[in-house]
Amino acid sequence: MKPFALILGLALLALPAAASEQRSLNANWLFIKADVPAARQVDFHANSWQPVDLPHTFNAGDANQGGDKSRGEPEGVYYRGPAWYRHQLTLTPEAGKHYILQFDGAALTTDVYVNGESIGRHEGGYARFRFDITQALKAGDNLIAVRVDNSRAPQIAPLTGDFNIFGGLYRNVSLITTGGVHIDLMDHGGPGVYVTTRTISTAKADIAARVLLRNETAKTAKVQVRTRIVDADGKTVATATTSRTLAPASRETVEQALKVSRPRLWAGRKDPYLYTVVVDAGDDSVTVPLGIRTVTVTRDKGFLLNGQPYAAYGANMQQPVRKGRGTAVSDADIDEDMTLMNEMGVTALRLAHMQHPQRVYDDADRMGILITTEAPLVDEISAGQAFQDNAVQQMRELIAQNYNHPSVALWGLGNEIRHLEPDPNPVLAALQSTAKEMDPSRLTVYAHCCLADDDAVANHSDVTSYNRYFGWYGNSFADMGKWADELHAKYPDRIFGVSEYGAGASILHQEDPPKAVIPQAYWHPEQYQALYHEANWNILKSRPYLWSNFIWVAIDFPSFRRNEGDRPAINDKGLITEDRKTKKDAYYWYQANWAEKRMIHITSPRDTNKRVRHVTVKVYSNMDEVRLSLNGHPLGAKPVTDHIATWDIDLRDGENVIEAFAGKDLHDRVTWVYAGAQ
Repeated sequence: MKPFALILGLALLALPAAASEQRSLNANWLFIKADVPAARQVDFHANSWQPVDLPHTFNAGDANQGGDKSRGEPEGVYYRGPAWYRHQLTLTPEAGKHYILQFDGAALTTDVYVNGESIGRHEGGYARFRFDITQALKAGDNLIAVRVDNSRAPQIAPLTGDFNIFGGLYRNVSLITTGGVHIDLMDHGGPGVYVTTRTISTAKADIAARVLLRNETAKTAKVQVRTRIVDADGKTVATATTSRTLAPASRETVEQALKVSRPRLWAGRKDPYLYTVVVDAGDDSVTVPLGIRTVTVTRDKGFLLNGQPYAAYGANMQQPVRKGRGTAVSDADIDEDMTLMNEMGVTALRLAHMQHPQRVYDDADRMGILITTEAPLVDEISAGQAFQDNAVQQMRELIAQNYNHPSVALWGLGNEIRHLEPDPNPVLAALQSTAKEMDPSRLTVYAHCCLADDDAVANHSDVTSYNRYFGWYGNSFADMGKWADELHAKYPDRIFGVSEYGAGASILHQEDPPKAVIPQAYWHPEQYQALYHEANWNILKSRPYLWSNFIWVAIDFPSFRRNEGDRPAINDKGLITEDRKTKKDAYYWYQANWAEKRMIHITSPRDTNKRVRHVTVKVYSNMDEVRLSLNGHPLGAKPVTDHIATWDIDLRDGENVIEAFAGKDLHDRVTWVYAGAQ
């Protein structure tokens, strides 16, 4: 089998500027968590409704509500049903202008009405979508009424999953005003511009730009499309100009070729260099960044970036969620999450299990973090064409809206299909063909679990990944390496990686050293998670044929299915607590292995009340040696072996201060108390 190769020159999604204007509609909505069909009517009185600003989810208060095992409630219950939003829009429509209502995300089905008129329906909870509302507008006040429903719907993916489906207008809503001739805004929510690097050499990069044009007028229009590539210093380095005559009420595509001399590559964490692509079409304009790079995945050497080995490792990111606000998060919240991952040293992230907010992709572009992102096909499917059509629609939206991000390396077809009835293979085949049709330059991947490793469902994508929890859900730590080696030996031409591995941990549960853990029980000591990751990472990093390795999961998150650990309705496999206040020991283990910045961390800092006098001090570091002191008395230096240094010490009665030092300025300190034999 030949290596799969991708040559990507990608651009960040941006909205049209110049003649197109975007106006936020986030403020001053009225909301009710009920089904009120009459709310679509202009003369309906909603005075008793709750005033809210967007983003908003009606599950902010019940997301962490879990079941009571003692009463036979294995799963939590949160509201899944309809709700309504109303907003008064005041404007005077201008002749020749078009008005596009944009939703950055709303779950799970959305019905939109303007001045009582049905505008359209969108099915799917995670992608941007738009409606042209020009014909429904009038001068003065205009009523926008939106019905949102996060109920399970048999034709909409995902049907289920180990996560909550938050309902509401949980991302931004805006109004875009554009002229009658413009770059197409109705291309599955994308920017209407696709930029790809065809070939790269030291001397030049060949760039292809595809621009979608739309003439909404009743007259023939002549349009000049001018595309420029601008470097980071503001210098134009390539230009292409094309003239096109558009028939009335038509849509056409303009293809252009550009060359960048002596290109500077987008090189991941080391140098995430971005150019800017500016497309002017008549009075309309779109500006998008461009990253120039090559990506290759091979069966023997794994991931290559710009022709060089580039280990793809990191964590899974679940939808950004904050307690008390649910998925109605801010850009600052997302920046914080991405910074935490960047500081840990990840080279890649897997975005599970659906399209994430655009800010995540923007940050990944800027930080040089590779991304795999996937359609929301999770656990099971419904029989029938309607479900398949919806899955394909959501894949098209995912690709159109994220095609231009240099961080996006592979498209994901789905995750953990667990049953063969109804047959999931036609759906996976349809997603694969859709991805290759829309973007032949990228590979696809599927996260496999729960069926045989060689089941047909794992063979649709270009490469395969596996969700494997050896040492947590049964088996032992060592079984991870045994499984991987046996699969590689049996299928030497198969390119595969690990899409999930992990273990739960509560910072309230301390046991050093930990005993064996029952995952479904309430006791999830932090130390067991650390031992799990120490063992698993050492196994995975020594197998270069694995094209990627992703921890499950970056940050604890709500899941109605969970009733374990220190509280129900939380998946506690995160390396960071849900409130982002505490990095668990396992976070520092990976930081010691991955981060460029020098670090030192004494493990078990929260195990303050020791049960025995004789204890082991374990320090994670990426330095060559670490020095230790106990109650101010130096204990000498130890070499750091595989990012760990240990000392066996005896605690005195009462309070003990342990301090670790490395280099001239690195220092960490914990206080442990021994109260004698109890």
